Amino acid sequence: MKKENVIERYSKVFPKAARVTYAPIVGVRAKNAKVWDIEGREYIDFLADAAVQNVGHNNDRVVKSVLDQAQRLLHFTFIYGFPVEPLLLAEKLVEISPIESAKVILGLSGSDANDGAIKFVRAYTKKRTILSYLGSYYGATYGAMSVTGLDFEVRSIVGELSDVHYIPYPNCYRCPFGKEPKSCRLACIDYIKIKFEEEVYADGIAALFAEPIQGDAGMIVPPENYFKKLKRILDEHGILLVVDEIQSGLGRTGRWFAIEHFGVTPDIITLAKPLGGGLPVSAIIGREDIMESLPPLGHAFTMSGNPVTSKAALAVIEEIEERNLLKRAEKLGTYTIKRLEEMKEEHELIGDVRGKGLMIGIDLVKDRETKERAYAETKKVVWRAYELGLILAFLHGNVLRIEPPLTIEKDVLDEGLDKLEQAISDVEDGKVDDKVLINVQGW
Repeated sequence: MKKENVIERYSKVFPKAARVTYAPIVGVRAKNAKVWDIEGREYIDFLADAAVQNVGHNNDRVVKSVLDQAQRLLHFTFIYGFPVEPLLLAEKLVEISPIESAKVILGLSGSDANDGAIKFVRAYTKKRTILSYLGSYYGATYGAMSVTGLDFEVRSIVGELSDVHYIPYPNCYRCPFGKEPKSCRLACIDYIKIKFEEEVYADGIAALFAEPIQGDAGMIVPPENYFKKLKRILDEHGILLVVDEIQSGLGRTGRWFAIEHFGVTPDIITLAKPLGGGLPVSAIIGREDIMESLPPLGHAFTMSGNPVTSKAALAVIEEIEERNLLKRAEKLGTYTIKRLEEMKEEHELIGDVRGKGLMIGIDLVKDRETKERAYAETKKVVWRAYELGLILAFLHGNVLRIEPPLTIEKDVLDEGLDKLEQAISDVEDGKVDDKVLINVQGW
């Protein structure tokens, strides 16, 4: 089978609503931080399969757990019976969660987890209004799409849930209030206070949905004390805090949960992406009183708590624990950011480098003073990286997403960083033709 044939057949059976592409890679095999395509070409994966492969592609422990479980029991529905595997997973999630006396609901995707969180906060508080952030992304199902703050074209077509309001995320590189970090004194917090006084009845808000590090907006890391001040305001008005850890959780930032960097405890955490090590599984972890606020079958799926995906998720958590991947992500992240900062000194295209652990963004700009986003140049860098054998993606049109597996070997990481710098140099030197732009969609 030829690569071109596969790609052509894709367009005949999959609608554009289902996907967006960065490079024509027909992956057929993968191991740890490397992927091989149908033609035998090798790539270093700096995307970790969209932040799914925290413990590496085809992790041995995960594969063995899946095969062993599949031999015994593929499925025994959790909603009617008592399979052991989802119980063990839920107990483990409660153990690593910062939420005391938590309970867990398992699902199939980050989108359904965030949909469930909407149900729980509305049921528990008896309030309907949801507060969310501009630039946020919570998923593609109806509820998750409705609280998403990205400029999502589909919402204007299909409509959305009512009673959702948005506030600016604390973006210190492109401050929405025109402030500088050293002198701003968290104008974004003052904005929330004013909004509560003048626009939104604060005591009618059920919850605030937040990403501890805003991923698809461009890896935006908030100021260290932002969430502490925010939580005080929320608590004053009885507003719950829902934290989406779908991209940032399970070791990605050097902690089990990225919110732990900021010294607050949320009321609900949603998880997915890396939880299944490549299989579809999600989780809502929440305070017991909140999680008991819906009636039986209030958030239930026939395939949730699947024994195979539950065993895969347990294997992922065990791998993170036994290989001390939290510490490794922190160490490799510090090293990677240092190397990227060194690249910034040599390349005017790099406007900002930011992140925690191995959740890193490189903000590409046309001009460092104006911070004009380098949209075309970003596409060219991603395409040139593909040609060099490096899988890259970008967010918000101009922010390179650096999220390799936490298990990536140091020499492979260095090789990938070298390829990245070569791609940036080639774009700056005018060696990448405009004609490649049509090949890269992105978002």
